[in-house]
Amino acid sequence: MSRTQALRRQGETTQDDPPIIDVEGRSVPIAVRVNARARRITLRLAPGAASDGSDGVSLTLPPGVTLAEGLAFAERSSGWIAARLRRLPERVPFADGTSLPILGQEHLVKHAPWSRRPPWTEKGILWVGGAPEHLPRRVTDHLQKQARHEIAGRARVKAAQLADLVTTPPGGRAPQIRRLGRITLRDTRSRWGSCSHKGDLNFSWRLVFAPLPVLDYVVAHEVAHLAHLDHSPAFWRLCDALSEQPGWTKGWLRRHGAGLLRYGS
Repeated sequence: MSRTQALRRQGETTQDDPPIIDVEGRSVPIAVRVNARARRITLRLAPGAASDGSDGVSLTLPPGVTLAEGLAFAERSSGWIAARLRRLPERVPFADGTSLPILGQEHLVKHAPWSRRPPWTEKGILWVGGAPEHLPRRVTDHLQKQARHEIAGRARVKAAQLADLVTTPPGGRAPQIRRLGRITLRDTRSRWGSCSHKGDLNFSWRLVFAPLPVLDYVVAHEVAHLAHLDHSPAFWRLCDALSEQPGWTKGWLRRHGAGLLRYGS
Protein backbone atom coordinates (compact mmCIF):
# COMPACT_ATOMS: atom_id res chain seq x y z
CA MET A 1 0.00 0.00 0.00
CA SER A 2 1.41 3.42 -0.97
CA ARG A 3 1.69 6.29 1.47
CA THR A 4 -1.08 8.21 -0.28
CA GLN A 5 -3.31 5.15 -0.27
CA ALA A 6 -2.76 4.73 3.48
CA LEU A 7 -3.66 8.35 4.10
CA ARG A 8 -6.74 8.05 1.94
CA ARG A 9 -7.92 5.21 4.12
CA GLN A 10 -7.13 7.09 7.34
CA GLY A 11 -8.54 10.35 6.00
CA GLU A 12 -6.02 12.40 7.95
CA THR A 13 -2.71 14.20 7.63
CA THR A 14 -0.63 16.57 9.76
CA GLN A 15 1.86 19.32 9.06
CA ASP A 16 4.63 17.32 10.75
CA ASP A 17 3.72 14.14 8.89
CA PRO A 18 2.52 15.22 5.44
CA PRO A 19 1.34 12.83 2.75
CA ILE A 20 4.02 11.60 0.37
CA ILE A 21 3.73 10.89 -3.34
CA ASP A 22 6.20 8.79 -5.28
CA VAL A 23 7.45 10.62 -8.37
CA GLU A 24 9.88 8.62 -10.50
CA GLY A 25 11.26 6.90 -7.41
CA ARG A 26 11.52 10.14 -5.47
CA SER A 27 9.44 10.81 -2.34
CA VAL A 28 7.77 14.21 -2.66
CA PRO A 29 5.88 15.65 0.36
CA ILE A 30 2.50 17.30 -0.19
CA ALA A 31 1.36 20.30 1.82
CA VAL A 32 -2.43 20.21 1.92
CA ARG A 33 -4.73 23.11 2.73
CA VAL A 34 -8.41 23.95 2.27
CA ASN A 35 -9.26 27.33 0.76
CA ALA A 36 -12.83 28.51 1.23
CA ARG A 37 -12.57 30.61 -1.95
CA ALA A 38 -11.12 27.87 -4.15
CA ARG A 39 -13.40 26.47 -6.85
CA ARG A 40 -11.24 23.57 -7.95
CA ILE A 41 -8.30 21.46 -6.83
CA THR A 42 -4.97 23.12 -7.59
CA LEU A 43 -1.44 21.81 -7.41
CA ARG A 44 1.76 23.81 -7.56
CA LEU A 45 5.43 23.19 -6.99
CA ALA A 46 6.84 24.27 -3.61
CA PRO A 47 10.65 24.29 -3.92
CA GLY A 48 12.41 23.75 -0.61
CA ALA A 49 9.16 24.06 1.33
CA ALA A 50 9.27 20.72 3.13
CA SER A 51 10.24 20.68 6.80
CA ASP A 52 13.63 19.17 5.91
CA GLY A 53 14.25 21.70 3.11
CA SER A 54 13.43 19.28 0.30
CA ASP A 55 11.21 20.13 -2.65
CA GLY A 56 7.52 19.43 -2.37
CA VAL A 57 4.16 20.37 -3.82
CA SER A 58 1.26 22.38 -2.44
CA LEU A 59 -2.24 20.94 -2.84
CA THR A 60 -5.19 23.30 -2.39
CA LEU A 61 -8.67 21.84 -1.91
CA PRO A 62 -11.98 23.69 -2.22
CA PRO A 63 -14.59 23.13 0.51
CA GLY A 64 -16.31 19.78 0.26
CA VAL A 65 -13.42 18.02 -1.51
CA THR A 66 -11.95 15.21 0.58
CA LEU A 67 -8.30 14.56 1.22
CA ALA A 68 -8.61 11.28 -0.67
CA GLU A 69 -9.86 13.08 -3.78
CA GLY A 70 -7.03 15.61 -3.53
CA LEU A 71 -4.35 12.96 -3.16
CA ALA A 72 -5.78 11.02 -6.10
CA PHE A 73 -5.52 14.19 -8.17
CA ALA A 74 -1.87 14.58 -7.09
CA GLU A 75 -1.10 10.99 -8.10
CA ARG A 76 -2.66 11.53 -11.52
CA SER A 77 -0.46 14.64 -11.86
CA SER A 78 2.82 12.85 -11.07
CA GLY A 79 4.08 13.39 -14.63
CA TRP A 80 3.45 17.13 -14.31
CA ILE A 81 5.26 17.19 -10.96
CA ALA A 82 8.23 15.25 -12.34
CA ALA A 83 8.64 17.61 -15.31
CA ARG A 84 8.69 20.68 -13.07
CA LEU A 85 11.08 19.13 -10.57
CA ARG A 86 13.51 18.45 -13.42
CA ARG A 87 13.32 22.10 -14.49
CA LEU A 88 14.26 23.46 -11.06
CA PRO A 89 17.65 25.23 -10.94
CA GLU A 90 20.46 23.51 -9.08
CA ARG A 91 20.78 24.25 -5.37
CA VAL A 92 23.54 26.71 -4.44
CA PRO A 93 24.85 26.22 -0.88
CA PHE A 94 26.33 29.02 1.18
CA ALA A 95 29.93 27.86 0.98
CA ASP A 96 33.40 29.12 0.23
CA GLY A 97 33.76 29.64 -3.52
CA THR A 98 30.09 29.88 -4.46
CA SER A 99 28.63 32.87 -6.30
CA LEU A 100 25.54 34.70 -5.08
CA PRO A 101 23.50 37.44 -6.81
CA ILE A 102 23.07 40.01 -4.04
CA LEU A 103 20.59 42.68 -5.12
CA GLY A 104 21.39 41.79 -8.71
CA GLN A 105 25.18 41.95 -8.39
CA GLU A 106 27.23 38.75 -8.39
CA HIS A 107 29.38 38.22 -5.30
CA LEU A 108 31.90 35.45 -4.71
CA VAL A 109 31.78 34.00 -1.20
CA LYS A 110 35.25 33.76 0.33
CA HIS A 111 36.09 32.41 3.75
CA ALA A 112 38.34 34.67 5.87
CA PRO A 113 39.31 32.46 8.84
CA TRP A 114 41.65 35.14 10.23
CA SER A 115 38.79 37.64 10.69
CA ARG A 116 36.27 37.95 13.52
CA ARG A 117 34.44 40.92 12.02
CA PRO A 118 30.93 40.58 10.54
CA PRO A 119 30.76 39.60 6.84
CA TRP A 120 31.65 42.42 4.47
CA THR A 121 31.70 43.01 0.72
CA GLU A 122 34.66 44.32 -1.23
CA LYS A 123 35.11 44.42 -5.01
CA GLY A 124 32.52 41.75 -5.72
CA ILE A 125 33.61 39.45 -2.88
CA LEU A 126 31.58 38.60 0.20
CA TRP A 127 34.16 37.94 2.89
CA VAL A 128 33.03 35.75 5.79
CA GLY A 129 35.18 35.30 8.89
CA GLY A 130 35.01 32.85 11.75
CA ALA A 131 35.04 29.07 11.86
CA PRO A 132 34.15 27.32 8.57
CA GLU A 133 31.21 25.47 10.11
CA HIS A 134 29.61 28.84 10.93
CA LEU A 135 29.92 30.22 7.41
CA PRO A 136 26.39 29.28 6.17
CA ARG A 137 24.73 30.83 9.21
CA ARG A 138 26.84 33.99 9.01
CA VAL A 139 26.05 34.40 5.31
CA THR A 140 22.34 33.93 6.03
CA ASP A 141 22.39 36.49 8.85
CA HIS A 142 24.24 38.99 6.66
CA LEU A 143 21.83 38.61 3.74
CA GLN A 144 18.76 38.85 5.96
CA LYS A 145 20.12 42.05 7.49
CA GLN A 146 20.75 43.48 4.03
CA ALA A 147 17.27 42.50 2.87
CA ARG A 148 15.67 44.12 5.92
CA HIS A 149 17.59 47.34 5.35
CA GLU A 150 16.50 47.62 1.72
CA ILE A 151 12.92 46.48 2.18
CA ALA A 152 12.04 48.34 5.37
CA GLY A 153 13.60 51.58 4.15
CA ARG A 154 11.75 51.48 0.84
CA ALA A 155 8.46 50.52 2.51
CA ARG A 156 8.60 53.54 4.83
CA VAL A 157 9.42 55.94 2.00
CA LYS A 158 6.64 54.60 -0.23
CA ALA A 159 4.08 54.59 2.60
CA ALA A 160 4.83 58.28 3.17
CA GLN A 161 4.00 58.96 -0.50
CA LEU A 162 0.54 57.39 -0.41
CA ALA A 163 -1.38 60.51 0.65
CA ASP A 164 -0.09 62.36 -2.43
CA LEU A 165 -0.62 59.50 -4.88
CA VAL A 166 -3.99 58.05 -3.89
CA THR A 167 -6.78 59.62 -5.94
CA THR A 168 -10.52 59.68 -5.44
CA PRO A 169 -12.59 58.49 -8.41
CA PRO A 170 -15.21 60.96 -9.72
CA GLY A 171 -18.31 60.65 -7.59
CA GLY A 172 -16.63 57.99 -5.46
CA ARG A 173 -15.22 57.77 -1.96
CA ALA A 174 -11.59 58.25 -1.12
CA PRO A 175 -9.99 54.95 -0.09
CA GLN A 176 -8.90 54.67 3.52
CA ILE A 177 -5.12 54.55 3.76
CA ARG A 178 -3.98 52.18 6.48
CA ARG A 179 -1.09 53.15 8.70
CA LEU A 180 2.07 51.20 7.96
CA GLY A 181 2.41 48.56 10.67
CA ARG A 182 5.13 46.05 11.41
CA ILE A 183 7.53 45.00 8.68
CA THR A 184 8.49 41.34 9.00
CA LEU A 185 10.90 39.24 6.96
CA ARG A 186 10.55 35.47 6.83
CA ASP A 187 11.69 32.59 4.67
CA THR A 188 8.31 32.33 2.95
CA ARG A 189 8.03 29.99 -0.03
CA SER A 190 4.50 30.59 -1.28
CA ARG A 191 4.54 34.38 -1.74
CA TRP A 192 7.07 37.19 -1.91
CA GLY A 193 5.07 39.61 0.18
CA SER A 194 1.75 40.18 1.90
CA CYS A 195 -0.22 42.96 3.59
CA SER A 196 -2.62 42.40 6.48
CA HIS A 197 -5.80 44.32 7.26
CA LYS A 198 -3.88 45.96 10.11
CA GLY A 199 -1.23 47.31 7.73
CA ASP A 200 1.48 44.83 8.70
CA LEU A 201 3.76 43.90 5.80
CA ASN A 202 5.54 40.59 5.43
CA PHE A 203 8.28 39.84 2.89
CA SER A 204 10.54 36.97 1.90
CA TRP A 205 14.12 37.81 2.75
CA ARG A 206 15.13 35.90 -0.40
CA LEU A 207 14.22 38.98 -2.41
CA VAL A 208 17.81 39.97 -1.65
CA PHE A 209 18.79 37.67 -4.54
CA ALA A 210 16.60 39.55 -7.03
CA PRO A 211 17.62 42.65 -9.02
CA LEU A 212 17.02 45.77 -6.95
CA PRO A 213 14.17 47.05 -9.19
CA VAL A 214 12.35 43.73 -8.66
CA LEU A 215 12.68 43.99 -4.89
CA ASP A 216 11.43 47.57 -5.17
CA TYR A 217 8.40 46.41 -7.18
CA VAL A 218 7.40 43.86 -4.52
CA VAL A 219 7.66 46.55 -1.82
CA ALA A 220 5.55 48.91 -3.97
CA HIS A 221 2.97 46.15 -4.50
CA GLU A 222 2.48 45.54 -0.78
CA VAL A 223 2.55 49.22 0.18
CA ALA A 224 -0.15 49.86 -2.46
CA HIS A 225 -2.32 47.39 -0.54
CA LEU A 226 -2.33 49.86 2.35
CA ALA A 227 -4.77 51.85 0.22
CA HIS A 228 -6.37 49.07 -1.85
CA LEU A 229 -6.68 45.55 -0.43
CA ASP A 230 -7.86 44.31 -3.83
CA HIS A 231 -6.26 44.14 -7.28
CA SER A 232 -8.51 46.73 -8.87
CA PRO A 233 -7.39 49.08 -11.67
CA ALA A 234 -6.85 51.76 -9.02
CA PHE A 235 -4.51 49.41 -7.16
CA TRP A 236 -2.41 48.70 -10.25
CA ARG A 237 -2.16 52.41 -11.08
CA LEU A 238 -0.93 53.10 -7.57
CA CYS A 239 1.48 50.16 -7.68
CA ASP A 240 3.02 51.50 -10.91
CA ALA A 241 3.27 55.00 -9.44
CA LEU A 242 5.14 53.63 -6.41
CA SER A 243 7.50 51.42 -8.45
CA GLU A 244 10.89 52.57 -9.66
CA GLN A 245 10.62 50.51 -12.84
CA PRO A 246 7.05 49.32 -13.47
CA GLY A 247 6.56 46.92 -16.33
CA TRP A 248 9.21 44.25 -16.66
CA THR A 249 9.63 43.83 -12.91
CA LYS A 250 6.09 42.50 -12.51
CA GLY A 251 6.77 39.34 -14.49
CA TRP A 252 10.38 38.77 -13.45
CA LEU A 253 9.55 36.74 -10.37
CA ARG A 254 7.14 34.49 -12.31
CA ARG A 255 9.98 33.56 -14.65
CA HIS A 256 12.93 33.49 -12.24
CA GLY A 257 11.49 33.26 -8.74
CA ALA A 258 12.15 29.54 -8.31
CA GLY A 259 15.86 30.21 -8.61
CA LEU A 260 15.81 32.56 -5.62
CA LEU A 261 14.67 29.67 -3.45
CA ARG A 262 17.67 27.52 -4.37
CA TYR A 263 20.30 29.60 -2.59
CA GLY A 264 21.44 28.36 0.79
CA SER A 265 19.58 25.07 0.44
